[in-house]
Amino acid sequence: MSMLDNKVVLITGGLGALGRSAARMFLARGAAVFLCDRASLAAFPEIGALEAQYGDKRFAFMQADLCDERQVMDVVAEVERRFGRLNGTYHNVFANVWKPALEITLTEWEDTIRGTLTSTFLVNKYALALMIRSGGGSIVNTSSILGEIVSEGCLAYGAGKAAIHQFTKVLAADYASNGIRANVLVPGDFRAKEDFARQSEKEKEAIRSRTWLGRSGSADEINEMAAFLLSDASSYITGSIYKVDGGFHA
Repeated sequence: MSMLDNKVVLITGGLGALGRSAARMFLARGAAVFLCDRASLAAFPEIGALEAQYGDKRFAFMQADLCDERQVMDVVAEVERRFGRLNGTYHNVFANVWKPALEITLTEWEDTIRGTLTSTFLVNKYALALMIRSGGGSIVNTSSILGEIVSEGCLAYGAGKAAIHQFTKVLAADYASNGIRANVLVPGDFRAKEDFARQSEKEKEAIRSRTWLGRSGSADEINEMAAFLLSDASSYITGSIYKVDGGFHA
């Protein structure tokens, strides 16, 4: 029996590096996957091919802006229509502007907080209701090492990612009695497989100097932890924060 057999998992930010890797990994481990992203699937034919490989009873995709409450509600309704239940949610949506306080505009601040934190609230809120009706399950919210360490100019994004930590711990406390577990995944520097070849020597050296393992991680390495947290193997784990960062340090 595979780790995620008979699980229905919603993956947001599904066409990013983490989302694409997670879709392939979770399907291979037995899950049915509902992938969601603001971008069009047309630009990622290798992900579109997953439906042909696994069939529409194991894979579905929906394009949506998860900062919009109505669209989030529609996504969760479509998950229920397609699969009848939801056992896991893996949330990977964010927005970012790198500017210090005297340079960032109110619109840029609000857009970053909305894309990073408000999207987390909306997806968790509506996915949670379906998960409770499905008998419980696991939520994994992706944060960032930049929610813990200081990086100059990373004001709005860092604040939003740090807030996800507390949000998730309170959510875990509030809904434990409903069979819900919620944890935070904190990646360090990571790349999609196809991006490693484009990493410059300067980038590699910067990572080596700040990471005990001396390299960037892969999206697959990050998702090994996500798969564990979404599976029954982590059934006694909730309200926790897990770094997968190769020993990244400020």
